[in-house]
Amino acid sequence: MSSQKHTESSSSETHTIDPHLWVTHHADYLYNYAITRINEEEQARDLVQETFLAALERIDRFEGRSTERTWLTAILKNKIIDIYRKKSSGLKNITIDSGAEQNDQDFFDPDDGHWKKAHRPQPFGIEDTTDALNAKEFNSILKRCMQKLPGLWLSVFTMKHMDDESTDFICSELKVTPSNFWVIIHRAKLNLRACLQKNWI
Repeated sequence: MSSQKHTESSSSETHTIDPHLWVTHHADYLYNYAITRINEEEQARDLVQETFLAALERIDRFEGRSTERTWLTAILKNKIIDIYRKKSSGLKNITIDSGAEQNDQDFFDPDDGHWKKAHRPQPFGIEDTTDALNAKEFNSILKRCMQKLPGLWLSVFTMKHMDDESTDFICSELKVTPSNFWVIIHRAKLNLRACLQKNWI
């Protein structure tokens, strides 16, 4: 009998959720998650507020299978993907010409999309990766470089390399073909590489 009570108590605790503490416990985390993916402060703040409102509307669906933060982050992530989708809608697919495609193959392995050894980006002068100031400055430059990418490129690159989404999922959500997906990824890498090497000393 006591074992049954303990199980019921544990289950109840698992499903506990307190919206009154969301801002205190999760707002900063969710804002940082959003700002690294869309690079627009006002929009990031709005997305966090929209996430809390959406969570309140579906609070009865929270089953306790994950933490509050994981659940809220999943809601925010879907909202960010909606923004990516809107930015990419109406944009024409990239036209692949043989010369440009060959240039991409010069830099990247066509099988996995990784840099070929001879063309890997050179070190950016970070002597000690544990140096907090160095890391902060580098991340700031990286964000600025990412902001210069076309909207569709930024969306594809972020979903692939920050959220680790599958190629099929990205192509489906953003309505791009697999061929154009890889061209976008390659172009984004080349642009970021050039921007970082120019601005990081």
